[in-house]
Amino acid sequence: MKLVVFIVLLCSIVFAATPEVSEKLFVIERESESLAIIQKGLVKSHIKNMHNMNHGVIKFDGKDAYLISRDGYVVRFDPEKEKILNEYKTSKSAIGFVIGDNYVAVANYDDKSVDILSRDLKPIDKIVTGSKNVGIKIYKDMLIFAQMDSDKVSVLKNENVGKDLPKFKLFKEFKVGKMPFDAMIKDNTYIVGFFLSKSFGVIDLDTMKYSEIKVTAKDNKPVLKVPHFGFWSLSDDKTFIPAVGDNVVMVYDNKFNFIKNIKTQGLPVFTSLSPDKKYLAVTFSGKDFPTIQIIDTDTLKIMKTFTFKSKVLHLRWSKLNDSLYVSVNGQGDKRDQNKVNVINTKEWYLEREIFNVKHPSGIFIYQMDGKK
Repeated sequence: MKLVVFIVLLCSIVFAATPEVSEKLFVIERESESLAIIQKGLVKSHIKNMHNMNHGVIKFDGKDAYLISRDGYVVRFDPEKEKILNEYKTSKSAIGFVIGDNYVAVANYDDKSVDILSRDLKPIDKIVTGSKNVGIKIYKDMLIFAQMDSDKVSVLKNENVGKDLPKFKLFKEFKVGKMPFDAMIKDNTYIVGFFLSKSFGVIDLDTMKYSEIKVTAKDNKPVLKVPHFGFWSLSDDKTFIPAVGDNVVMVYDNKFNFIKNIKTQGLPVFTSLSPDKKYLAVTFSGKDFPTIQIIDTDTLKIMKTFTFKSKVLHLRWSKLNDSLYVSVNGQGDKRDQNKVNVINTKEWYLEREIFNVKHPSGIFIYQMDGKK
């Protein structure tokens, strides 16, 4: 009996000592230059003065949070205290950024440069390229980005690995297709898309070899335009690409051999894989803006369709529970439709609606370990 009591007490101590893992949602409020913060299903607060939030992007690294605004500001904020720490303006128009161990790198459009900042946003270097810069990524001690106006991909190496501040020098450049405009990285492979070439480029960052892959769909027909890679979804064995100008999601294997087209309700814009990669959520443009469809990635069939009362601008899967968060952006006489809707992904129904969000757009999830 004493042993049983001891085990019960021990278990209670272990569980009590284990911090509760929870998530906090930071939602871009597109028109008001602010963020809405959602916790436990309710809007908890707002962070104001975040600059132009058209295409605002947030990234987390440990307990640090960074936001990049359309008008070239990088804002560092505390995601737990919900407080702006500092900011730095890199240019009049910035398009993307990455977070390294001891730096933040920002790809700029308007002043045609790449900024290297410290983690607390102090300037270290401005690399002038003479081109709009896109598709910035990190691999080991390398910084990779595409030059939109020069049809090049640049690979920089950090010569100060292990030191307090990085020092990047040009290591390799590749002449690529016409007008690179976005990129993604998977393992050691940098994949860059082109606005004016019906193909995409692939760089093996271990061997520094470049190859180009023509993009074709059913019956070997060329794809007229490759969409932004932010809209692609990669599972372990499949790649899902929303077609531009056609009501299909194209499915390839991991070597980019065509598998099939999945017919969708409208013109697909954005695809997003569930954390377990069993489901793919698809958003649309035009008259089907208010709709999302769920695809089973095994059968490659549409299994569920949800239609809301206003535009769906973004969605995000929870990694902790059975939820899919959807930003529904109401405009004009549909202001009451500004909300984040929560879909139960176990039983597939609209579980709840979260109000008091102003023109929601991008949804970004910060995971907390419960420690205070």
